[in-house]
Amino acid sequence: MRKALALSLLVAFGVQAEAASALKVERVFVLMRHGVRAPIDGEAPAGTLTARPLPQWPVAAEELTPHGAKAVAVEAELDRAWLKGEGLLSGACPAPGAVRVWTNSVSRTIATGEAYAAAFAPGCGLSVGHKELGAADPLFEPMRAPDSTFDPVKAVASINAYTGGLDALAKRHTAQIRELDKLLGCGRAEGCSPQPPSVLRPSSDGKGLDVNGAIRTTSGTAQVLVLLYAEGLAGKGTEWPAITPAALKSVGALHAALFDIFSRPPYMAAHQAGPVSQALESFITSNDAPVFNLLVGHDTNVTALAGLLGLKLASPGYATGDVAPGGALWIEMIANKKGQHFLRFFNRTQTPQQLRDLSRHDTHTRLLMPGCATGPDRSCPVESFKRILGEHIAAGN
Repeated sequence: MRKALALSLLVAFGVQAEAASALKVERVFVLMRHGVRAPIDGEAPAGTLTARPLPQWPVAAEELTPHGAKAVAVEAELDRAWLKGEGLLSGACPAPGAVRVWTNSVSRTIATGEAYAAAFAPGCGLSVGHKELGAADPLFEPMRAPDSTFDPVKAVASINAYTGGLDALAKRHTAQIRELDKLLGCGRAEGCSPQPPSVLRPSSDGKGLDVNGAIRTTSGTAQVLVLLYAEGLAGKGTEWPAITPAALKSVGALHAALFDIFSRPPYMAAHQAGPVSQALESFITSNDAPVFNLLVGHDTNVTALAGLLGLKLASPGYATGDVAPGGALWIEMIANKKGQHFLRFFNRTQTPQQLRDLSRHDTHTRLLMPGCATGPDRSCPVESFKRILGEHIAAGN
């Protein structure tokens, strides 16, 4: 019996391996977060207490750092090598129209795109497209679009249903909040971060949300610690040695929890990721799409698209659901020998340590789309993908 079972498993594995080896990558769509940046003003909220001042940054608030640009360049070189290995690119420079890079219209995403393009195709003049600096790009910031249909009342209802309420969400993260207090080291029994009452309501202009509470105040601080470590301003050999990879992964759950408010509830996912999902659908159905399409946005973009597709973000060094600086949803359109098309999903990341060391390594963590992993190598058939995507957008509205 055991021999028969083992034989059947080997046969099944062999069939699966053979099916996977017969698949050819035809195109790649990447939605990437910008690289390591200085904190946004107020990201570690006013009133946050620490044992010693947080380190000074080499650039102004929100800007991509020179170190962050170098880490982006490393990732670009790794991506190019992989694409060449798959036969999607050849020669010193990509063929005209083969590669497209489009970024959101803020300085850190533009700088990330430019650093990526320069390293991906050195000396080739690969263009980086974006709207005018500061202009609202509805692809990345749909709620700022003039024709936005965002309804904050529906959003509040969806968030409360998804989280059980902000107080319940904070309670589930009590251990991580205490861990953050230890890292900040202020020594107060009541904690080091401001603890305002939970607030979730439509904003006064009726176009957005007012959000406050424990997750709101601790999530940004947790992210600042990740950025400090990746930049080399915290960790071993600095004045903040307690900031370790293990500690960052633990408190990173606080940053990930913020997306349980802004990105993952069905209504939020449908509205935040609607335009990007349309761009993805156009990419996989167009006859003249580039072989490599890179969009550079923000962690909210990555988490919203993942939430809309039901992809559970996971990667080494980060809390489940969090997004690495420079991390990306990597989506391959593949074909079998019959010419049928499927999608494979990955979370392409570098750990905080790899970012810090500018290591020439990354990880592609495989993600499975629920209800759609029915193709070869657990891929998602394109027609099934389009149907399920439409259902998720409709359900979110």
